[in-house]
Amino acid sequence: MDLIRFRVDLAPRCSLGPGKIALLEAIADKGSLTHAAASLGMSYRYAWLLLEDLRKSFSEPVTRATVGGRRGGGVELTAFGVSLVRRYKLASRRIEAAARSAFAPLVRKAVARPARRAGARPRRARSIKPAA
Repeated sequence: MDLIRFRVDLAPRCSLGPGKIALLEAIADKGSLTHAAASLGMSYRYAWLLLEDLRKSFSEPVTRATVGGRRGGGVELTAFGVSLVRRYKLASRRIEAAARSAFAPLVRKAVARPARRAGARPRRARSIKPAA
């Protein structure tokens, strides 16, 4: 279980976070956006939107589409895409180590709570209206 989930904002409307990195890793593993999305429990449309956002966010392509061949087309990471994943994972390990060190004394005081039901929304705090 990750202690830290973080997003890097490299420029306005150019961010890199755990969802995009997981998608890129799944693409590298599966060779297909369809299969990568399915392996993450993500809709194809959402995966496509994340990939499109990455395409618009960088001056270099992150993925390369392949067409034809015996198994049909697919998608693979470019060297730049591999570099993005590698850099994010390195930063993640360093941040995780720093957080574990900084928060180690609090782990004993943390109270585990049951997970929310799937699709359940968090409750909003109710405001108290002053008596008239």
